[in-house]
Amino acid sequence: MQPWQPLLDWWFGDFADAAETAAARQGLWFGKRDSQDQHARQCFGTQVEQALDGGLADWAEQPEGWLALILLLDQLPRMLFRDQPRAYAGDSRALALVRDGIARGLDAQLTPIRRVFVEIVFEHAEDLATQELAVLRYTALRDAVSPAERELFDDFLDYAVRHHAVIARFGRFPHRNAILGRASSVEEAAFLKEPGSRF
Repeated sequence: MQPWQPLLDWWFGDFADAAETAAARQGLWFGKRDSQDQHARQCFGTQVEQALDGGLADWAEQPEGWLALILLLDQLPRMLFRDQPRAYAGDSRALALVRDGIARGLDAQLTPIRRVFVEIVFEHAEDLATQELAVLRYTALRDAVSPAERELFDDFLDYAVRHHAVIARFGRFPHRNAILGRASSVEEAAFLKEPGSRF
């Protein structure tokens, strides 16, 4: 078994299609549960630390390993270090890794539901040009899936559009301000009181 396989099995499971995968894993992907965070810490914490320290680079030689390394840098720190600055510590390496892997065609070798977690790295960037790329790539991903999966991928695209709108307005994600020790503007403080202002 490849060293990244347990992580991919936990993150995606083994389901017949994208809809079944998303239905079974949405709570893991986008929920906030202490039990899930603890499981991630116990099972994958060492690999997260290795990835954040610049290790496991050889994983990126294969599409599935590349995807797993992206998860270790982008998704799992948000669980292990929730509401701490280290939650975003892997973002810059993840972004570079994604750009490199796309240039090498690794994303094209993954299923659409797995590519969601490649594109999400663009969605997490506090940079407007990268946000525009996220919307373009999620649009292309939505357009490439079967009609039966279109609604699910419309939802992923909608989240990308919403992230883009926040960066277009503020140039950063205001909900990160308190975590990162940044002062919020009056406009940002008002925005944070609105429903759906925190991703």
